[in-house]
Amino acid sequence: MASLKAIRTRIATVTATRKITKAMQMVAAAKLRRAQDAVMAARPYADKMSNVIASLAKGLRENPAAPALLTRTGRDQVHLLIVATSDRGLCGGFNTNIVRLARQRIQALQREGKDVKLICVGRKGRDQLKRQHASRIVAEIEQTGVKQIGFSNALTVGRKVLEMFEAGEFDVATLIYARFKSVISQVPTTQQLIPASIDEPAAASTGTLYEYEPDEAEILAELLPRNVTVQIFRALLENVAGEFGAKMSAMDAATRNAGDVIDALTILRNRTRQAQITKELIEIISGAEAL
Repeated sequence: MASLKAIRTRIATVTATRKITKAMQMVAAAKLRRAQDAVMAARPYADKMSNVIASLAKGLRENPAAPALLTRTGRDQVHLLIVATSDRGLCGGFNTNIVRLARQRIQALQREGKDVKLICVGRKGRDQLKRQHASRIVAEIEQTGVKQIGFSNALTVGRKVLEMFEAGEFDVATLIYARFKSVISQVPTTQQLIPASIDEPAAASTGTLYEYEPDEAEILAELLPRNVTVQIFRALLENVAGEFGAKMSAMDAATRNAGDVIDALTILRNRTRQAQITKELIEIISGAEAL
């Protein structure tokens, strides 16, 4: 059995840890609100851009003048996966779930005989994927030190992806991130960026007929590269909100667990102290009787 001093020291240590986890929970809760507002503001713009591209792209898939970002390169052999995670931990299984989905995607592509390349956005995802797929990582982009995700962060990733596509280094690009659903739910999601994924129902639901000047192909040539960056920006914002939501839940659970440990240690301390008092009384009574 541990000594009374050791138990008291452990109680003090766990109490200090509980204060830290409680403070981290409160900080995450405060930042989550701002991150959630940013996500809600970005979603309509990203969705509307997808709908506009879908409307423009109707009938252009077989057009020789259509941009390559829409019609593919003519091949489907090399796949680029952009895996977006966070740079910080202490957020439960948030990063692990994204990496798990990325690994499943890699395995599925390998079974089909495809070549896979990775761009890791975020230190945690990079560290996990390096264990098995270090040779596939072609770029690493960290957000360390960035207080607030801005469009410039997505622009860095988007430029790298577009440069690789123009150089013919891949045929299909897929973005993997966690879509923010609620504080306790972040859904790992895949989204095809290149070629642009045209959702037929979305294209048909626009309803209104537009006349474009210049023509659709020329507008798409300008809009599709921007769409890549916009969708990456949305994914980064979704990740930030998901990270704070997961961290808030994880720190809340850690705080409650620390309280349970303190309660258990307090009971053990009281029992140990009572045992020592009882032992001392027995020794005193035994000594008195011996006299």
